[in-house]
Amino acid sequence: MSMQDAASGVALWRQVADGIERGIADGRFAAGERLPGETEIAETYRVNRHTVRRALATLAERGLVRAERGSGTYVEAPRIAYPLRSRTRFSEIVGAGGREPRGQLIGASEEPATRELAKQLGLKTGTPLIRIEALRLADRTPICIGTTWLAAAQFPDAGRTYERVRSMTKLLAHYGIRDYRRASTRVTAAIVDATDAIRLDLALGRPVLVVDSTDVDASGRPLLTTRARFAAERVEFLVENG
Repeated sequence: MSMQDAASGVALWRQVADGIERGIADGRFAAGERLPGETEIAETYRVNRHTVRRALATLAERGLVRAERGSGTYVEAPRIAYPLRSRTRFSEIVGAGGREPRGQLIGASEEPATRELAKQLGLKTGTPLIRIEALRLADRTPICIGTTWLAAAQFPDAGRTYERVRSMTKLLAHYGIRDYRRASTRVTAAIVDATDAIRLDLALGRPVLVVDSTDVDASGRPLLTTRARFAAERVEFLVENG
C-alpha cells in the first residue's frame, strides 16, 4: 500500500516523519547513525523528495535528527545531563555519558579588559586579557561554544596552549593550576545568532542556553570567566545542591 492510500487525512510528510520517529524509538536507527538518503526514503515511502525534506525538517526542529552539510542527516543522541556544580568539567560530564569530549579552537586574541570583565577577574580596567573562542563537542555533535577570558600576564600564550591540549582543565594544569572551582554561574536563554548557528549546526531561530561563569583557584582568586552558549535541544542542566 502506498503512503497516499494510508492514514487518510494525515499529511504525507507527517506520515514519513512518524515512520522515521518509530524507527528511532525501536532502535532501527541508532543514535549517531546516518539516516538513508532523501531518495531512498522517498522510494521507501513512495513520496517525493520535497515531502521527505519537510519530514526531516520537522524531526530536526524537535531535536530528533541533525543535518550535516555535505554529509547527511544523523540521529541525535539523547540530551546530555549536564550538572551545574562547584566543579563543573565538560570533559568529565560528557565522558561519564559514554561519549568522547572534544574541544576545538575557533580563535584566540588579546584585548583590554572591559569594566565588567575586570570586575569579574579582580583586575584593573584595561588589563590585557587573552580571549579564547572554542567549540566543544560530544563525539561529532556540537554542544556549546565558549568565549573565555584570562589574564594575559598569568597565562601567556594561552591560545596556542588551548589549541594543543583542547581542554580548559588541561590548559590550567599547564600553568600549574591543578584544582579550581566554579565561583558563580548565571543561566539565561537566547536565540542563536547567525555565527553560532553555523558553528553549532543549528537552524536560525533555535534557542540556546547562555551560561556566564567565573572560576577561581583554591584560594578564591579569579582565574577565568566564560560565556558559553549551549544548544538547548542537546543538553539538560541539573542544578545540584550542597
